Amino acid sequence: MRSTSCVLVSLLAGLSLAGNAAAADIDLVGVFPGKAVLVVNGAAPKTYSVGNTVTDGIKLTSVGTESAVLEQNGKRQTLKLGEHFNRTSPSGPASITLHPDSQGHYLTHGQINGGTVRMLVDTGASLIAIPASDATRLGINYKQGRQGYSSTANGVKVVYRVTLDSVRIGDIQLNQVDATVHEEGLPITLLGMSFLNRTSMRREGDMLTLSKRY
Repeated sequence: MRSTSCVLVSLLAGLSLAGNAAAADIDLVGVFPGKAVLVVNGAAPKTYSVGNTVTDGIKLTSVGTESAVLEQNGKRQTLKLGEHFNRTSPSGPASITLHPDSQGHYLTHGQINGGTVRMLVDTGASLIAIPASDATRLGINYKQGRQGYSSTANGVKVVYRVTLDSVRIGDIQLNQVDATVHEEGLPITLLGMSFLNRTSMRREGDMLTLSKRY
C-alpha cells in the first residue's frame, strides 16, 4: 500500500513551459497528497498546493502519486517523476534563468550524459569539474581519461580530463564538453567555462540568464 507521506526522489522530472512570459524551468522533486515539491529555475525546492501559481502564470492543477499537472494559458501538461520534458521558447534561443541561494551562489539541477546532477555555476573554473562520486554514479569511466594535476588550497591533486557526451541545464544542451574529474576535495559538480563559454550570460538584478550561443 502506498504511503501518503511525502515521496522524495533522486530522479528529477524537468519541464520548460514557454508562452508570452519568459521560459520557466521546473523540476518535480517530490509529492504530498495535494501538494508538490518543485524546483523553479534552479532555486531551492518549495512546496506548492494544488491551485497555487508556481511562476509566470503557471498553475499547479493536480497532484497524483507519482506526477503533477501544471497549466499555462489553458494548456495542461503532466510532469511525471523520472521523465524530462522541455519546450524551447519560440521567442529566442534555448535559455535558463537562475536565482541565487542565500549565499549568492547559482545552483541548478542538470544532466550529464543523461544522468541527473546538481551543479554550481563557477566562472572561475576553466572546465566543468566533477567529483569522482558523481562521475561514478553517472557512468563516466574517468580513469580512461588523460591524467593531470590541479593546484588547490590543500595542495596539488590528481585529476582526469574527459569529454562528456552531453550536458543539459534547462533547455540548453551542449554536446562534446570537456571536463575534469576530481577524486578529492570537490563536494559538488562545478559548471565551468567549457560549458559557459558556449552561452551568453546576462545579469538582471540578482538573476542570471544563460542563453545558448552555439
